[in-house]
Amino acid sequence: LLDIAMPRMNGFEAARRLLAAAPTLRIIFLTVHDRPSYVTEAFRLGACGYVIKSSAQELPFAIDCVMKGGRFVS
Repeated sequence: LLDIAMPRMNGFEAARRLLAAAPTLRIIFLTVHDRPSYVTEAFRLGACGYVIKSSAQELPFAIDCVMKGGRFVS
């Protein structure tokens, strides 16, 4: 799980680095940011899920979906 706004490094940069080191890693963003451009960027970088914090109750479904090889957007 990554957030977009994190201390020291934003979630996009963290995802970029993590996936460069471990390409099969599955990343889900859990964030307050609901801009379509953020969702697009997350998936462009290789994220498998994007959950808005106001919809955090969907997180278990997102994790299940992503662990089964799917993609999830709240």
